[in-house]
Amino acid sequence: ILLLIRNPKDVATSFYHFSNGMSPIPSYETWDDFFVAFMTKKMPWGCYFEYLSKWNKYADDENVMTITYEELKENPVLGVKNIAAFFGISLSEKELQSVVERSSFQSMKKNSQKTHGAFGNVLFRKGGISDWKNLFSEDQNEKMDKAFEEHMGGTKLGTKLKYEVYCKA
Repeated sequence: ILLLIRNPKDVATSFYHFSNGMSPIPSYETWDDFFVAFMTKKMPWGCYFEYLSKWNKYADDENVMTITYEELKENPVLGVKNIAAFFGISLSEKELQSVVERSSFQSMKKNSQKTHGAFGNVLFRKGGISDWKNLFSEDQNEKMDKAFEEHMGGTKLGTKLKYEVYCKA
């Protein structure tokens, strides 16, 4: 099992834009309204911290590989190599480069109309890291950090995310 996790602040930011672009999903008048719903577990798919907590139970299983979105963005070649090794797939240098190229956010966004139809515009917005800084107030940032520590502090997944997101930022 490949478990891809992401900075909860960027998850919230991405889901805010996704929610407002998908008519069947509740949309939000303002970022502040969305933030309250996100932090009070009123999301259609549940609480991201609870999701991470549930997966944390399996983080040490030999059949689970955890990787962060941030790791893949920082070094996609190494990420693909590690994923391939985990699944026992050997790739030539040419195959490796092809996978890296075809799985890049830019490539997937460019092909999203073919692969996902009109839904592609909603799924593939920016694909960046730290977009949360454009929405979060200082107070919201502190609240998210506190919630992260309460739910994930000292856990394997929490430590991995904290290192990738907070220590490398």
